[in-house]
Amino acid sequence: MTKVLATASAGGHWEQMMLLRPTLEQFDVHFATTHPDLPRRAGIAAATILPDCNQDQPLNSLRCLFAAFALVLRVRPDVVISTGAAPGFFCVLAGRLTGARTLWIDSVANAEQLSMCGKLSRIFSTRCLTQWEYLADGQRVRYAGKLL
Repeated sequence: MTKVLATASAGGHWEQMMLLRPTLEQFDVHFATTHPDLPRRAGIAAATILPDCNQDQPLNSLRCLFAAFALVLRVRPDVVISTGAAPGFFCVLAGRLTGARTLWIDSVANAEQLSMCGKLSRIFSTRCLTQWEYLADGQRVRYAGKLL
């Protein structure tokens, strides 16, 4: 069975990942997020909690990067999916470097341009999706609809 690592930061990123949950249930899925209450509230028995971080927190970002790589090495997913933000990007990067197929779905909140992690993911991920048709370039960034 295909092993999927589904990662999303707290807030809207997690909400968008939960919209994908019915589709993901056909796989052996492991969830990771940044807030310990979210998996419990969603009825997910086992999930990994990653350190939250952003570009203004370099030490937390480094901690998160190492935690993401450790998670990917432990889970050994075939596919890594993220709806954002930085912790999800680090999992996508770790997944790609260890041979997993990776999917970045940029948040619907990013209506003017791709997020910073979305811009990085278009380079590093196997597939990068935007939820706004006009942000797709048809090559590295594609549009396949909205989650919301």
